[in-house]
This record gives sequence, structure tokens and C-alpha cells, in this order.
Amino acid sequence: MVPTGQVAEKQACEEPRQDRELKSWRWLVFYLCFFGFMAQLRPGESFITPYLLERNFTKEQVTNEIIPMLPYSHLAVLVPVFLLTDYLRYKPVLVLQCLSFVCVWLLLLLGTSVVHMQLMEVFYSITMAARIAYSSYIFSLVQPSRYQRMASYSRAAVLLGVFISSVLGQVLVTLGGISTYMLNCISLGFILFSLSLSLFLKRPKRSLFFNRSALVQGALPCELDQMHPGPGHPEPRKLERVLGTCRDSFLVRMLSELVKNIRQPQLRLWCLWWVFNSAGYYLITYYVHVLWKITDSRLNYNGAVDAASTLLSAITAFTAGFVNIRWALWSKLVIASVIAIQAGLVFCMFQIPDIWVCYVTFVLFRGAYQFLVPIATFQIASSLSKELCALVFGINTFLATALKTSITLVVSDKRGLGLQVHQQFRICFMYFLTLSIICLAWAGLDGLRYYRRGRHQPLAQAQALSPLEDSVQAISLQDGDPRRPQPSAPQLLPEDGSVEDGRADLRVEAKA
Repeated sequence: MVPTGQVAEKQACEEPRQDRELKSWRWLVFYLCFFGFMAQLRPGESFITPYLLERNFTKEQVTNEIIPMLPYSHLAVLVPVFLLTDYLRYKPVLVLQCLSFVCVWLLLLLGTSVVHMQLMEVFYSITMAARIAYSSYIFSLVQPSRYQRMASYSRAAVLLGVFISSVLGQVLVTLGGISTYMLNCISLGFILFSLSLSLFLKRPKRSLFFNRSALVQGALPCELDQMHPGPGHPEPRKLERVLGTCRDSFLVRMLSELVKNIRQPQLRLWCLWWVFNSAGYYLITYYVHVLWKITDSRLNYNGAVDAASTLLSAITAFTAGFVNIRWALWSKLVIASVIAIQAGLVFCMFQIPDIWVCYVTFVLFRGAYQFLVPIATFQIASSLSKELCALVFGINTFLATALKTSITLVVSDKRGLGLQVHQQFRICFMYFLTLSIICLAWAGLDGLRYYRRGRHQPLAQAQALSPLEDSVQAISLQDGDPRRPQPSAPQLLPEDGSVEDGRADLRVEAKA
């Protein structure tokens, strides 16, 4: 038994340490949120397409030569940046993102040729790929109990920065009469300030994959045997050691868990939605500013539309958190309905030659997409560990990028069909319409199956234990710790996910 005096002395020593940890956590939250807010202040971003057209680049050059370079380079840098983000522990990649933004705006201000603008898109693709560093950074600084609060604070800071940036850009152009060139100079100033802020970010000591703090007692038996082979276990040869290390590596174990989890119908459904809908969504946002300029070259309310779409996206994303239905039964019908709405909005964009209709339909289009993003995020992350969740989102993003790159190569690039913007939007309308029909037919088949089984029979998938939980429990027992808690997944919010938009939104989504 510990004497009472020693207990009191121990508690007295722990209280100041807890106070220091609380103050340190609050300071990290404030500084990270302030950096996230300032990093979004690029008021010239909503007006890049008008700026390029004012610089004597033709609509054909912007549509078929400059913009297609973005998805190509994004696909090329996505995986390397994703791996470097974890290996270098986030902060260096955030600094790289700010440096890439500096290069983007220097090329915008000083570049004079199509090649310069294509290089600008390459640097912008790096900033898009690096946005995962901000969303992942927060989970390496705080305790798991604070994940949800930290994520909500950082997400709110990003959305607020996007909104203020868009409003500021529109006010400076409309009321201040500032040229787009001067607006880009102001954006460069904000970027340099955010670069200086990134230099003072705290570098985490751990990351999800490459810099994990492993406990000796948590090692697998095969790893312990390799470190201290017993008398009945001769020391393995070099090839056997290499194969054993690869087989028992953390990443390989995660991939095997992913193969088991992909059998879950809900996980598979929402991953497919993420890939196919995100590809179509970005195809619209990449070219919507060109469509606006063709529809009406006099009006220029890009910033106001971006601000309104960001605000509506935040509202719809917040509203989605209160939707309480049996997702195992109604998911496909909800997805089909939302995609059908998106198809109708895209049809109105290119079919009705009115700039205000284009503005309103784009705001609604963004809101419809952002409504399903948090639902998809929760459905994917609800039964996955934090590490596996990050891997799934990374794979989804890569597949969506590969799909939109393939479509861009065929439809938009001058080496492909080289179609004009209105024709591209017509193809996007057919793309969304096809997706909605497939989802609706899929939902109908599920409904027929459900009613044939009996109305009151419970859905097995909705109530069954996920394969991951079974496997984690088995791993815990194998490691000799049956009481080890199951991994919990934080409610990740994509910047994208994205908030990964446009040429304004492309940029807005990349920021968010």
C-alpha cells in the first residue's frame, strides 16, 4: 500500500504537468487553425481563368492545353507526396505546399507562354496532393480523445478562410476596381505570410505508417523469434528474414485487412461513389469558369459564387450529420437521387444560356456533392482503424484522379477529341445520368430482394460485426493481450476531402 503522503505528493506533481499539457494543446489548436485560415487567403484564385484570358491566352488554349495538365500532373505526384507526407512527418510537406503556391503565383505574374502556364498547373497539382498533410497532421499531435474536436476546429478554420478569401476577392474587384493582376499580387503576399507561418509549425514525433511508436510487447511472435531465436529455432537465413519482414510488415497487414473489409457491401458502395462521383465533380469544377466566361464575358462574380457555394456546402455537410435512416437499406436510393439532381443541374448549366442560371446551378451542384461527402466519410470510416481509413481514402483519391485523368485525355486534351466546353458539359451530363440510372436499378434490385426475404427480417450486414473487428480481436489474442481495446476511427473530414475547388472551385477545393 502506498502511503497517503506519497499519493498526495504524486497528485501535486501531476497537476502542473496536466496544466502544461492543456495549455500546449490549446496553443497547437490555435496556431494550426490560424495557419489553416491564412493558407486559404488567396483572393485572386477565383479569377485565374479571367486573368488568363486577359493575358491573351485563347479559350482553346486554356481549355485544351493548360487545364488538362492539372489532372495529369496530379496523378503523377499524388502517390509520392502521400508517402513523403507520412515519412517526413507532415511539416516538410506543408512547407512544400506553401513553396509550390509561391511558384504558382510567380508563374501567373511573370509567365508569358502556354508552357509557363502548364508548369504553373504542375506546381498547383503539388499543392492539391499536399493538402492531405494538413488533414493528417492534426491526428499526430493530440490524443485520440481530442481527434473529433481538433478535426472540427481545423475544418472550420479552412472553410472560414475559403469563404473570406472569395468574398475579399469579389469586393476588391467589384467595389475596389482592382485589376486581376493586382489581385494576384495581393494573393502572393498572403502566400508568403502563410509560408512563414509553416516554418514554425511543430513537427510531430510519429506518423501513421513509417514513424510508428511500436511496443516490444506488441511484437508478433515471428518478430520476437527473429530477434532472439531459441534453442529449438535456428536463426533463419537472410532470404527468410527478408520474406518474413515483408510478410509481417505493418503495411502488408493493412492491405490484407483491406481485402477482407472490401467485402462489406456498404464500404464497397461508398468507395465506388467516392471514385466515380468525385471524378465527375472535378471535371465540372475544372472548366466551369471557362463556361461562365463564354456565357457572359461582361459579368465577373466568380468570387461571390465561390463564397456562396462554400457557405452552402458547409450548411449541407452540417445537415448531413442529422440524417438518420437505415443506410444499409436506403443508401443506393439516396445516392441515385443526389446524382440525378447533379445531372439535372449540369444539364441546366450548358443548356440555358443565362449566366445567373449558371451561377445558381453551380452553387447547388457543389452543395449536393458536399451533402454526401460527410455521409460517405462516416460510412467508410465507421468500421475501420485510423490507419486503414487513411489508406482507403488514399486509394479512393488515387482511383478518382486516374479516372478523371483518363476522361480528360480523351475528351478535353487537344491530342484527344479536344472538345469545347459546352460539349464537355454535355458528356458530363450523360456521365452523371448513367451513374444515377445504375444506382437506381441497383437500389430497385436490393428493394425486391429485401421484400422477398420478409419485411421484418433484419439486414445481416447492418448488424454484423465488421471483418476488421474480428481480425483485430484475433490479432490481440495472438499477441497475448485479449483486453486490448479495439481501434477507433476518427471522423475524418476531407478537404477535400477536399473542400479536394473549381478553377475557382478547383482551387477552392484544393485549399480546403
